Amino acid sequence: MARYAYESFPYHTPPELSGEAASDAPVLIVGAGPIGLASAVDLATRGIASIVLDDNNVVSVGSRAICWAKRSLEIFDRLGVADRMLAKGVTWKLGRVYRGDDEIYSFDLLPEDGHKFPAFINLQQYYVEQFLVERCADFPELIDLRFKNKVMSVTQDDDNVTASIQTPDGIYDICGAYLLACDGANSRLRKQFGLDFDGRHFDERFLIADVEMEADFPSERWFWFTPTFHKGQSALLHKQPDNIYRIDLQLGPDADPDEEKKPENVIPRIEKIVGGRPFKLDWVSIYDFNCRRIDRFIHNRVIFVGDSAHVVSPFGARGGNGGIHDIDNLGWKLAAVITGQANPNLLESYNEERVFGADENIRNSSWTSRFMSPDGEVEMAFRNAVLGLSVNAPFARRLVNAGRLSLPCQLGHSSLTYKADDEFDVQMTLGAPCMDAPLTNKDGDHVWLMNQLGNGFTLLVIGVPLCDVPDNLDCIHIDANGDFIDIEGLVTKRYGAGVYLIRPDQHVTARWLSDKVSATDITAALARAYARTTA
Repeated sequence: MARYAYESFPYHTPPELSGEAASDAPVLIVGAGPIGLASAVDLATRGIASIVLDDNNVVSVGSRAICWAKRSLEIFDRLGVADRMLAKGVTWKLGRVYRGDDEIYSFDLLPEDGHKFPAFINLQQYYVEQFLVERCADFPELIDLRFKNKVMSVTQDDDNVTASIQTPDGIYDICGAYLLACDGANSRLRKQFGLDFDGRHFDERFLIADVEMEADFPSERWFWFTPTFHKGQSALLHKQPDNIYRIDLQLGPDADPDEEKKPENVIPRIEKIVGGRPFKLDWVSIYDFNCRRIDRFIHNRVIFVGDSAHVVSPFGARGGNGGIHDIDNLGWKLAAVITGQANPNLLESYNEERVFGADENIRNSSWTSRFMSPDGEVEMAFRNAVLGLSVNAPFARRLVNAGRLSLPCQLGHSSLTYKADDEFDVQMTLGAPCMDAPLTNKDGDHVWLMNQLGNGFTLLVIGVPLCDVPDNLDCIHIDANGDFIDIEGLVTKRYGAGVYLIRPDQHVTARWLSDKVSATDITAALARAYARTTA
């Protein structure tokens, strides 16, 4: 099977330099990686125009972010690219953990049915970027992609933000109401603003290799502690599309990156893993990692998103997924502020909620990193004892940390969440993203619950008579005589009977039992969710 064919995106002279009318898009986005492109699409689905500026003109080289979690796939589905990702990606939900060459245990990340998307797919970042670039083309009046447009500096005042852009045709300035810094872990804008990452740097180094080979390995995540093929260290293997396998090998803190990347050093390592199968190296990189973030994600009219705001080690798939969760949280809020539905103070909740999410990811990634690379004799003794016990003692497996894989952030603590007395005793929790379930509509068509949510605030009424719904609020009634039927009973099982107020990012912001809700209650919760009132 042919490897991915990299193609350059076209450069066009910006209207500011060609004599045409300058753009008046309210949002400038710096960086055309997955986070910047997804931000543009999210805003476009809400009618907000943006300009995406990137100094490159090709998708990222190498697999980079590959593990996309179920919650991220639900977000990508709302953005219109999840079906393509699912069709191309490698679906998996089973992970296996080894000590030496012996399996300690396995885990199932999605043991129950009734969800549109799987627990994870593996798909190289370059495919995700390609699909998003092509999706941007569906919004020619709302998304202006500008490649070979390098942002040199940014200034702002009370009303606007201005970026100075360098292009092959010269330098120009462009103005917008807000600027999203989606320019990655080495963010030029973060450095310009003098924002330092706070957290922990790990000296451990790892080698990443994308290997092309024919193999009958199942679609699973394999993680080894001290395997015989890589003594004293850790290893990780993931299957990707196009017969590409991602292999991560721990090298130790003293490894020389330049030496370790040389094919004559990489190939013998890979040969030990793949058991004599013929293979070709597709991409090789050496990395060490940080679990860190900047103090605040919002700096007046400049907003930091994704790796420009926070970075984690790669072993829990929390980097790319965390960035997608950022844009899911920010998009509807920024659109509401720009269109006048909400005051600018709503944006402060992005900082509140996503700093909380980043800290959760950093905490889990740091635990993983310390277990994989113990700091000192005590931590090493603890890890070895846990691994030894885990072979025959299931209770010890909870302590094994080969990566606490990405989970959606719970926002029950948020200042936007309406904390009325909550008497529900079901799987769904206040502040969590909604759980999917199969439905049928009035025509008997099979549909998914999550696809009915996300366009705006929605009132979800389940198994009870329709309540008094405030004006201009969408309502979905799931009942035998309602808009949809709970065909398998999973909505009732997961949500119970009652009334839920769902945010545009599909998080539950309020809920009531049927006899405890009025239009006044719903209006008050909606005001809280728009940050018009405080807790």
